[in-house]
Amino acid sequence: MSASTTPMTPTASVYTTPAFWERLWRGSGIQFVVFFIIAYLIYGYQPQAGASADALLAFYAGHRTRILIATVVSGFAVLNLLWFAAALRTTLAEAGQELGGTWRSAVRREEAARQALTADYLFKRDEHYLVADGKIQIVDEYTGRIMADRSWNEGLHQLIEFKEGCQVTGRKHPVARISYQRFFRRYRKLAGMTGTAREVAGEMWSVYRLPVLSIPPNRPLRRERLPDLIFLTQHAKQLAIARRAKTLSEAGRPVLIGTRSVLSSEQLSTSLKDAGIEHVVLNARQDRDEAQIIAQAGKAGRVTVATNMAGRGVDIQLAPETAADGGLHVILSERHDAGRIDRQLEGRCARQGEPGGVEAMLSLEDAILEFSGRRIARWLALLPAEFARPLAARLLRHAQRSAERIHSTIRRELLRADRKMGTLLAFSGGGE
Repeated sequence: MSASTTPMTPTASVYTTPAFWERLWRGSGIQFVVFFIIAYLIYGYQPQAGASADALLAFYAGHRTRILIATVVSGFAVLNLLWFAAALRTTLAEAGQELGGTWRSAVRREEAARQALTADYLFKRDEHYLVADGKIQIVDEYTGRIMADRSWNEGLHQLIEFKEGCQVTGRKHPVARISYQRFFRRYRKLAGMTGTAREVAGEMWSVYRLPVLSIPPNRPLRRERLPDLIFLTQHAKQLAIARRAKTLSEAGRPVLIGTRSVLSSEQLSTSLKDAGIEHVVLNARQDRDEAQIIAQAGKAGRVTVATNMAGRGVDIQLAPETAADGGLHVILSERHDAGRIDRQLEGRCARQGEPGGVEAMLSLEDAILEFSGRRIARWLALLPAEFARPLAARLLRHAQRSAERIHSTIRRELLRADRKMGTLLAFSGGGE
């Protein structure tokens, strides 16, 4: 792979032989990746012209001792990190003794420090929240819309206000609370309809005892799905999206480009402006113009950059002349934490038997890899294109599934805590 704007496509390689492929896909793929990375990064191994996989194995066999030493050094690095955490706790304890009051409590001061680090490093402006009129406004990651009159608890909202230089408001103390799961289970009869329930069928049954029934469309589906394109960098991906959008727009097709956050949509908008492509942006900043933007999104040659606001529940009406040109084309610029969100965006095209197309243009710097594959993505960038492309696709799918499992676990834990609270406070009312 290289840093060019060309997606990873198969190319000839003098050191990727049939023997290499055979061993790779028959159970030793992970070992080969590890061997190559260690050889390239630590020892500067450069394969010679005509070298085969056997040469790489021979090199690894001759450096087993040094690789073992490198592994031990890595273990010492982990121990050093644990020592640093212990030293930080000691520093907080000394500061707590000087400040007095609630700071003398180890639980409270460590929780305060944890919240401060969370506000400073994990919550990002124009991604998790906006700053408008001197106030922090939370953005719903699933709908892309502002959650009015919402605030984070445990002092996190106030820390973010201080971080952004806003007026610090008072902490809100909840009088009562209930989870969505417990709220919906209070209904005697419960049912719903959605186009993306297939992915959560198991959870729907375990939580609500509701089976999921798939209903075929009333008209044949005419959606054309193109292969995913994976790029090395965000910049390369944005340039490729701009070129693709320009080609489709000039052909008379409307284009909808989906992004994960306000920041991503504005960065992509900058790339489109630099390419001279006329477009409109729909995100939480332009929520007042949502109806007008959606009404124009189906016109010939129209390019729209949108967050999840253009996903669930949005019906983009095509102009009569665009159907003959192929209909609306949807470009997914990133994978979301939930595959349902991607499918909701894909569903904006080829509705009610209309033609349409969808493709994903991703990169190894996408946000979904931030916590579950960023380091591996850097290693993949060093591998040949024909080798890295299928591994990169698997890495992105794995990252999305990992995020889905994490969110599912959080919901299960919330439901378990809700049940426990209901048991402790049984006098407050009957169960669901």
